[in-house]
Amino acid sequence: MQQPKIGLQLIVYGPRPTEDLEGVAQEIAAADYDGMEIGADVVDAYNANQVNDILAQTGLTLSAVHTGYDDFANPERVDQFLQFLNAVGGKYLICSGVCPGFLPSKEEGLAAYQSAAETFNKVGQQCQEQDITFCYHNHAFEFEEYDGVKGIHRLAELTDPDLVKFNIDVYWVTIGGEDPAEFLHRYADRAGYYHFKDGAPGSFIELGQGIVDLVSARQAALEVGVDWVVCEQDTTQKEVQVSITESREYLRSIGW
Repeated sequence: MQQPKIGLQLIVYGPRPTEDLEGVAQEIAAADYDGMEIGADVVDAYNANQVNDILAQTGLTLSAVHTGYDDFANPERVDQFLQFLNAVGGKYLICSGVCPGFLPSKEEGLAAYQSAAETFNKVGQQCQEQDITFCYHNHAFEFEEYDGVKGIHRLAELTDPDLVKFNIDVYWVTIGGEDPAEFLHRYADRAGYYHFKDGAPGSFIELGQGIVDLVSARQAALEVGVDWVVCEQDTTQKEVQVSITESREYLRSIGW
């Protein structure tokens, strides 16, 4: 079975990566991660040469650039991210949100997913032409039903699986009311890049300490295909270094 690369989403550090990316990268490497996933704020704060130097110093790789819907509706921003990824060797570009403002209103409903699908297919084509994989990152709101249809499934119906993959966040699948392992198998043709996150409704915690069935999610990921598994913890009550180390140790305890 293919073993993944293990990454860390920098959201747990708050604004610090825009001011001290080198120090953050050193801590991530010390906790035995293979790479890091960054946001648009880091892309705006550092040029590709600076990031390459930090990656070379720490032995890390860049797993992805992750940003919001507004950036994907702006062709100039998409070009900027693709140039950055190509310059630093990253292979994934990830979107959160299906409309300006992130999630649709009740009035917008499934129409927001229709519009987003058009945007994502275009961006996905542009990414594919540059050997970059475009992914949509799910939260819980996409599992809301409109006339019996969940937004996430409509988005899948309307997008080309060759162009639009899923950054499957197993915590948010759980909070959305579905089983992560079943979701992974349902969208095996879009899988490969995962967020492993844990907690309970309304809270985030280190991996292995919450309600998410991470063991079955891991098995499903191995069965359908896995490139990156990225630990994402939006907030922590601990020192960040302690938190990310505990999560990395948990992944190691279940075979990663």
